[in-house]
Amino acid sequence: MSEAPKYNPSEIEKKWQDYWRKQGTYITGESSDNSFYILDMFPYPSGEGLHVGHPKGYIATDVYSRMKRMQGFDVLHPMGFDAFGLPAEQYAIKNKLNPRTATEKNVARYKEQLEILGLDYDWDREVNTTDPKFYKWTQWMWKQMYKDGLAYESFDPINWCPSCKTGLANEDLDGNVCERCGTLVEKKPLRQWTIRITDYADRLLADLDKLDWEPHIKELQRNWIGKSEGAEIDFAVQDFAQEKSLTVFTTRPDTLYGVTYLAVSAEKVQIWIDAGWSPSTEIRDFAATILAEQKVVQTDYRAEVEKKGIDTGLFAVHPGTGEMLPIWIANYVLSGYGTGVVMAVPAHDERDFEFASKYNLPIQGVINPVYVREDAKDKDTFIAKNKVVSIVEDQEGNILTVNWGPK
Repeated sequence: MSEAPKYNPSEIEKKWQDYWRKQGTYITGESSDNSFYILDMFPYPSGEGLHVGHPKGYIATDVYSRMKRMQGFDVLHPMGFDAFGLPAEQYAIKNKLNPRTATEKNVARYKEQLEILGLDYDWDREVNTTDPKFYKWTQWMWKQMYKDGLAYESFDPINWCPSCKTGLANEDLDGNVCERCGTLVEKKPLRQWTIRITDYADRLLADLDKLDWEPHIKELQRNWIGKSEGAEIDFAVQDFAQEKSLTVFTTRPDTLYGVTYLAVSAEKVQIWIDAGWSPSTEIRDFAATILAEQKVVQTDYRAEVEKKGIDTGLFAVHPGTGEMLPIWIANYVLSGYGTGVVMAVPAHDERDFEFASKYNLPIQGVINPVYVREDAKDKDTFIAKNKVVSIVEDQEGNILTVNWGPK
């Protein structure tokens, strides 16, 4: 029996890739009723070639698209290069090259390697984001969003890498450091353009049900969209030139009558100072210290840190009762969440309760259950120290819930 011919990849692969190229095997025709579109994530041409993560995904889509071709579909499987942005910029700086020269060189190398892999791309449909023929349409889309009020200027904190001198997405972080250079990342407020995707939250959430995705992937998307339903409530500020009122966003407007103080972010206080407010040196120093601490990016700063605060000496008017509510600077309030102002309901919120307990602030329960101080175990001591509205006990006399008002 004759021995089977030995497989020589350098010969066989080249033979068939040349054949596919000459025959136009992967050239896509005009759109038809039997069209099938499959798209990969375009690589950043930021290095001297592909890494193992590129073919890991591209081979999977290659197998799938080939299957669809064999099923009779007219498949469009394009490839392109997302050549703008931080990775390409950092590569050019590191290698002291003109960004255009570096990008063109890297794109050519990436394309050469993709062709060696024999992936079934239609290179007649190649895309490059640095091509004016391409980015004129991204500019056009931006203009339409601006005209419709969907693009607006903001001054919000972002993840800032002091080494790369650029903003980073959460996906660009490795814990608290920059994924590319390992530098500790800060929170830094910057003037920037923002797209009002919140206007589409309902549609984005509803259309997730139409996708044939794994449940945990769709849950990740729901969490990213992060829609919160609630109400905005205005609290008038007494005798304060910098703010006539403070707006809070709350998902629990039913706890309004349990509000005993307002907590504001250190960043908002710094804005007041920049606008001419002259608080005590103690308040200035406290706000500056909290801002410095909050520069370090954390997964959930509000939950992890020990609660710290200081009384501003300012008061807001409760919109329902007319009561004067003290305004505190609190380190668990971040400008990037809500409005940077929290209506504190310590009887029904764990962070507010921890803060109020530490600084002996009033705790007013309005719904059950309520958070109870440890000293509530000694009922006589508890009643003496607080204005109790009602106490709910079990049959053995143990306190279950406590409703109380200001001391």
